Amino acid sequence: MAPSTVEGTSNGSVKAKEEEGSTQPSLFEIDDSDLTRLLEKPRPVNIERKRSFDERSFSEMSITMSPPRNLYRMSDNSSRGGGFDNLDCMYSPGRWTGTPRSGYFEPHPIVGDAWEALRRSMVNFRGLPVGTIAAIDNSSEELNYDQVFVRDFVPSALAFLMNGEPEIVKNFLLKTVFLQSREKKIDNFKLGEGVMPASFKVLHDPVRNLDTILADYGESAIGRVAPVDSGFWWIILLRAYTKSTGDTSLAEMPECQRGIRLIMTLCLSEGFDTFPTLLCADGCCMIDRRMGVYGYPIEIQALFFMALRCALLLLKRDCEGNDCIDRIVKRLHALSFHMRSYFWLDIKQLNDIYRYKTEEYSHTAVNKFNVIPDSLPDWVFDFMPTRGGYFIGNVSPAKMDFRWFCLGNCVAILSSLATPEQSSAIMDLIESRWQELVGEMPLKICYPAMESHEWRIVTGCDPKNTSWSYHNGGSWPVLIWLLTAACIKAGRPQIAKRAIELAESRLLMDQWPEYYDGKLGRFVGKQARKNQTWSIAGYLVAKMMLEDPSHLGMISLEEDKQMKPQMKRSASWVC
Repeated sequence: MAPSTVEGTSNGSVKAKEEEGSTQPSLFEIDDSDLTRLLEKPRPVNIERKRSFDERSFSEMSITMSPPRNLYRMSDNSSRGGGFDNLDCMYSPGRWTGTPRSGYFEPHPIVGDAWEALRRSMVNFRGLPVGTIAAIDNSSEELNYDQVFVRDFVPSALAFLMNGEPEIVKNFLLKTVFLQSREKKIDNFKLGEGVMPASFKVLHDPVRNLDTILADYGESAIGRVAPVDSGFWWIILLRAYTKSTGDTSLAEMPECQRGIRLIMTLCLSEGFDTFPTLLCADGCCMIDRRMGVYGYPIEIQALFFMALRCALLLLKRDCEGNDCIDRIVKRLHALSFHMRSYFWLDIKQLNDIYRYKTEEYSHTAVNKFNVIPDSLPDWVFDFMPTRGGYFIGNVSPAKMDFRWFCLGNCVAILSSLATPEQSSAIMDLIESRWQELVGEMPLKICYPAMESHEWRIVTGCDPKNTSWSYHNGGSWPVLIWLLTAACIKAGRPQIAKRAIELAESRLLMDQWPEYYDGKLGRFVGKQARKNQTWSIAGYLVAKMMLEDPSHLGMISLEEDKQMKPQMKRSASWVC
């Protein structure tokens, strides 16, 4: 197929067809002056409007805390069980240069180096920053590491938002929603309208003074799989931008409203599936190679849930938005019940599965997915602590993937897919299994690794996903920002602080690797890129969130009591 390109001429115009009957310039017709005008100081909004972008103010949430006394500024009447003092729901932008504003943190020497490295990764299109490339590693073949990935840019975007630099985030959101609208074909097969690109690359022709964007929707990816997670991350980032800046005008643009609806239409379409979860292929998310996560992977389901909730907050209640909103509400109820009931695992539930009967029929069946008890792996009985639990990797007919996946569980906490009790249980699990999940370099992308015959069958003998490497049990520093956010949300920031200190001891010395290998994460990954941008940005975001926990408001959603189902499963936190 022909490359998907967007051209920008020297006078700043973008080549596109005008929509018939349009009364105002569309996003495709925005030139430099229009885009610059959009990026001027966000229009003022009153505090009531700003608070409407979440169910309630972040300052009203109840978080149980037990950090060291000198870690955060607490209210005068707070104690070990108290909460943060007046966490405002909105963050007032102000550039953060590595010197803590509150005075409770000593700046770490690597913070300045991290900011310098992050700024070197910035990419411009027609003179405006539009993203950050995946890695700056001149020692290895570039492959696609010189591109701007949607999922990779999220921690970079959060770092810039926390530092009071929203321009690059706004440009990125505009550019990607423009790319979404293009026709997408792979081998003459047309993809759904709502598909967001996995990545894009800016090419500059100095002779013609022409910038061109080359987008990848999966046609160039490993395995030629379209990214399911890109659209979800885009919606989540749009909501984060709105919460951080208080600027509602971007989300209210017709192009962004249409972009949200297209993603929702694609995901909420009715078909043959009897589950509210999304059926996915291997390679459609952060784990972008064959790893046996096909079906209903926890990463996609948690991101789906969070994107649905963010879309509910961002969509305008007009004739086009109302129908989408109604469908979102119905899906959220079904999805929350399904995930909390069937994906959750604790010691009592594990024992119930161990005693399952098979070949049960009708709606009264206890073993609804006909899981064979003999399929339970031996390791899970030793891994499961007496107090603690987690959302398992996958649930589908006759299949339960009991592996721990970090991203899915952290997003479950941030989106409030996990109940407060489940969030606390996930934190208990991390503390109980610190060596296995954190080790010497945070954080295991999944646990445990597949080995020998299982590795050959499931991964297809993938030489990059060998045992305890890359996606197969490797340790990824980028995940530290998700862990930190989840820990603060769950009231356990001391866990994140301990993990950050581990990362600080090596990241700069090892030149910010993409991932680490080994059961404890002791070795720099055998094919890991150096100066990996999201490793850098993930550290900065984690550091800034610990220094100022109110940043959590842009990436966290509070529990919707109306979606709380009556739990029929056991709760390991109840003695």
